[in-house]
Amino acid sequence: MSKSLFRVKPVEPAPHVDAGEPVEGSLQGETTLKRTLTARHLVLLGIGAVIGAGIFVLTGQAAANHAGPAIMLSFVLAGTACALAGLCYAEFAAMMPVSGSAYSYSYATLGEFVAWFIGWCLVLEYLFASSTVAVGWSGYLISFVTGTLGLPFPAQLTTAPIDWNGTAFVSTGHLFNLPAVLIVAAVSGLCYVGITQSAIANSIIVAIKVTVIALFIGFGAMYIDPANWTPFIPEAQGPGKFGFDGVTRAAAIVFFAYIGFDAVSTAAGEAKNPQRDMPIGILGSLAVCTIIYIVVCAVLTGMTHYSLLGTAKPVATALEPYPGLAWLKTAVEIGAIAGLSSVILVMLMAQPRIFYSMSRDGLLPKLFGKVHPKYQTPYVGTIIVGVVACVLAGFMPLNVLGELVSMGTLLAFATVCAGVLVLRRTRPELPRPFRVPFAGVICPLGVVACLYLFWQPFTEHWKLLVGWTALGLVIYFAYGYRNSRLNTP
Repeated sequence: MSKSLFRVKPVEPAPHVDAGEPVEGSLQGETTLKRTLTARHLVLLGIGAVIGAGIFVLTGQAAANHAGPAIMLSFVLAGTACALAGLCYAEFAAMMPVSGSAYSYSYATLGEFVAWFIGWCLVLEYLFASSTVAVGWSGYLISFVTGTLGLPFPAQLTTAPIDWNGTAFVSTGHLFNLPAVLIVAAVSGLCYVGITQSAIANSIIVAIKVTVIALFIGFGAMYIDPANWTPFIPEAQGPGKFGFDGVTRAAAIVFFAYIGFDAVSTAAGEAKNPQRDMPIGILGSLAVCTIIYIVVCAVLTGMTHYSLLGTAKPVATALEPYPGLAWLKTAVEIGAIAGLSSVILVMLMAQPRIFYSMSRDGLLPKLFGKVHPKYQTPYVGTIIVGVVACVLAGFMPLNVLGELVSMGTLLAFATVCAGVLVLRRTRPELPRPFRVPFAGVICPLGVVACLYLFWQPFTEHWKLLVGWTALGLVIYFAYGYRNSRLNTP
């Protein structure tokens, strides 16, 4: 049994893919997905996922509770780890243009059991991420409706009924987060209709939020008070709270912001020319977004003292003390509502495609692999993911969801970095349209950086992660192990 747990899925060289030409890659049945995405679509897809929750939601909380103005360093650390992992993703995505992302890459290098574990971690990454961002989206919508428009909104329908106080779950006295549920339902409907429509909608939304961010940087820079940057790294107040330990803890939290480039790889099965376009989409979106994040953090903490930014809408909070920027606060709220919508869109596009790949491999029931005859989307998986995401968004607190997402993402990234070295040794003859430079150095550094950041929130939330892993193991041994296609002679 131990040998079969680590059975590796055969990897076949992927032919060069032209527009509309199907490709088998390394997964059976990939020809059912429609190849329509260009390099521009993929870069915008990455920006659509990366520029969103990190700026509009998590940046303020990480600064207020962990890093202070040194949140800029946290993004540098997280961006460095992502750059190392991004190079490895680019090599895999160009070589294996399929929809499974880190799951498919692990299956081809480290074996079925590791692939299942990573696929289960990716559920944390995408399913929980869409719910997390939906909670932030709800905060900006309520701020816009009640503050800017002056319309009433029932307080009982604005917050999850439970919260996390740092040590335990507590009751908030509210019913559920209605706006978060509604946005997840609406975006799930769009994902059901098709990848092309989703990509077009994402491109429009990206244009809106990048414009708003540019306005915030341009006008907000005029109100920066350098005194707010002193001390740059606040004095440590305990484990993970300020000091350099707080900077690294914040880096693990804001790592959530970077999961968008991983979502690009899940669209490889629908890219017109994945060998050329996937590295462009992954690395291009990562480079653009890292620069934007660092600049926004500088303006955000320069305008308002970091201790005041621990809200669900930190960018709007930073603008509130300046009456002359009231128009910009309104624009930011609109941009955040649009921007976070695109993040939810990309996350809800990615998760059903992970399930699609796992189903085609026999590790999940066949219904997850069903493709709509008209829309050519994994529609059953989209419906199931949408329903579960609605429940999480309506009833779970933002802070716990966000840290669990980062933990699952970091484990997946570390595995991909290791997988590149393994496949270089086991299958050196495979054509690689893109190769990680200095792989002997970059890949191990990627593994170490991702696992180091993973350890920061794990020390506090290890029970939740262990419980989630145990649930995944039950599903694998009860269904996936016996029904795996590799188990069939």
